[in-house]
Amino acid sequence: MLLVGTRILAHIPIPGIQLEDLRSLLNSNTLLGLFDIFSGGGLRNFSIVMLGVGPYITASIIMQLLTIIIPKLGELQKEGGEAGRAKINQYMRYLTVPLTAVQGYGTIILLSRSSTTDIAASFTSFQWFVTLLSITAGTMVLLWLGEIISEFKIGNGVSLIIFAGIVAGLPTAAQQAYVSLSGSANALSPQNLVTGLSYLALAVVVIGGVVLITEAQRNIPVSYAKRVRGNKMYGGVNTHLPLRVNQAGVIPIIFAISILLFPGLIANFFSQAKTEAVANFATSMNTFFQNPTYQGIIYFILVVAFTYFYTAIVFNPDEISTNIQKQGGFIPGLRPGSQTADFLYKVLNRITLVGALFLGLIAVLPNIVQGFTHTQALTLGGTSLLIVVSVVIEVMKQVQAQMVMRDYEDF
Repeated sequence: MLLVGTRILAHIPIPGIQLEDLRSLLNSNTLLGLFDIFSGGGLRNFSIVMLGVGPYITASIIMQLLTIIIPKLGELQKEGGEAGRAKINQYMRYLTVPLTAVQGYGTIILLSRSSTTDIAASFTSFQWFVTLLSITAGTMVLLWLGEIISEFKIGNGVSLIIFAGIVAGLPTAAQQAYVSLSGSANALSPQNLVTGLSYLALAVVVIGGVVLITEAQRNIPVSYAKRVRGNKMYGGVNTHLPLRVNQAGVIPIIFAISILLFPGLIANFFSQAKTEAVANFATSMNTFFQNPTYQGIIYFILVVAFTYFYTAIVFNPDEISTNIQKQGGFIPGLRPGSQTADFLYKVLNRITLVGALFLGLIAVLPNIVQGFTHTQALTLGGTSLLIVVSVVIEVMKQVQAQMVMRDYEDF
């Protein structure tokens, strides 16, 4: 019922907006379409939750970077325990409020400059205030609902809200695909039927690949020496250190989208400059970044680069090596300390290359499929597919853990 509530919010539009031009713009612009995914379809309807939980995701990324830059925040996260993590989460919520207002203003201006009709041309100061207040309130209500969902311990509430928005668009996507294949005759020809079946087969293969890479990990064997304390013996066990192929999740894709949208946003601001040279340069830059081929190449490179960057943030081989050494553990055949850290760096770089190339391929998959099918109806949403599969896997694991816990309690 909470997820149903989020879908109702996504269909409450902000008054005074021409939605027809906006929807055609979202259909033609891949990056804005990705923003619509993270808003759960709220951007397409220009609803009060048009930004979805995107500002909160941005705030969480900023806080993760700040914990590395600011030592006190890093200590609070690592050594503060549950209270420290709760404090960090509270800072994220505070940061989400101004970010929502700023992103809301920037998004409206971007949509106004990109569409044939200037959406914000008739906005008064009061209407701007009401619009940004509504957008901010809508995002915070979504965040509140997400935290309530998380309390049921069946998955992350924010991820489930994004998941619900993606799944809600599947019937419409299936209908558009059928109309595109059947054409005006409203019947599938043998050739179009083969095309449709090939598309479904490709979808199954891609989903299988996403599950494989999402769950793939390299297990590094770790042994702990026997230690005697008093009359008790500790250690003497063999375990492993799991290194996931995709350590970064969908965070690099979010980073890449933000970077790709920024030049276009700046170019839109300067495209109407009074200086002719500035206006022409801004127009050419805007045209360059809207080219699907160039956009796809830059998108792929950014995703690969940010995968390495974010993996380096969340996994520190030096710190892991030190912790293993402090606990009396070692990797067989390697000395504890710097030799273990160098080995972890080497393995991490190799498996991250696979994960980075996979994320980059998933990110540009819609462009590749559109290039072969020559239609926007038959597309495999790479980012949305990755989110759906990741959320489903996480929910399955959480439900299984709850069932095991209940069995132990009954026993």
